[in-house]
Amino acid sequence: MQNRKPNHLALILLGAALLPWLACSEKSAEVAAAPSTRPSGGAAPAPTASVPAVESGITVSGPLIVEHQLDVLAQRDGVIADLRTEAGAHVHAGDLLAQMDDRQLTADLEAARAKTRSIEADLKNWEAEAKVMQSDYDRAQKMWDAQILTKEQLEHAKFKAESETWDVRRVRELLTNATQSERSLELELDKTRIRAPFSGVVARRYVRQGQQVAKGDRLFWVTAEGPLGMRFTLPEKFIGRVQKGQELPMMTPDLPDQKYKVKVLEVSPVVDPASSTIEVTVELEGNPGLLRAGMDASVSLENLR
Repeated sequence: MQNRKPNHLALILLGAALLPWLACSEKSAEVAAAPSTRPSGGAAPAPTASVPAVESGITVSGPLIVEHQLDVLAQRDGVIADLRTEAGAHVHAGDLLAQMDDRQLTADLEAARAKTRSIEADLKNWEAEAKVMQSDYDRAQKMWDAQILTKEQLEHAKFKAESETWDVRRVRELLTNATQSERSLELELDKTRIRAPFSGVVARRYVRQGQQVAKGDRLFWVTAEGPLGMRFTLPEKFIGRVQKGQELPMMTPDLPDQKYKVKVLEVSPVVDPASSTIEVTVELEGNPGLLRAGMDASVSLENLR
């Protein structure tokens, strides 16, 4: 027991000596941890790459687009009887891309046209009859004035003239109905002719000859070749910095040695409340060269202040 007391006393003295050092270490740890727990109202953190980019200008990237780009859809059910073009072909607005089987519609249209011609002939006949009846009534009126005809004979001539007039109106309505039926068949027949909606390139063909298609099926994808442009969004703080008619530099990673310019076509007059951004549309100026719709490009806004 006498040997252990000095050891116990030594431990107490050692703890007392280490206590100030431990206190300093804890204080240092608190100071080091302070920046990570700084409230939001404290000093701003080190700026990220986006912060200086917004202040001095940014570069926006995206695909080149064209205004006219469309999937040509089947407007009616049918069978593709003939393909007139392939993917990659240049077409003009109205060019025939494909022809659907139109034999039944053609036959129905010819029958409708024959019916229209028949009704037109009937109308002429009824109009001639109406003129005769009207002439008889005019003559009966004069004879009545001369007191040659009785009242009943005059009324009979009058009713026959009126009856012929109503018959003419009836046949005219039949002719109108037949003409509209003929027009309807002509429109259906025109739907069997698949045409290019605008000038451009046939980017894709989705059908083959002899294929049965339904109304709404995709047949071709036609895209215009120009003018090329881009559409992108910017933070609302760029309001007033980007204006219609402004020229901006553009480049593409596919052609790094080529420099291009785009012109601002439109700046959205409103701010999207969901993202606090405005939409900007630009269009390529000059010869596009090897540029194609769908290629990635970047527009620089570094000089905007």
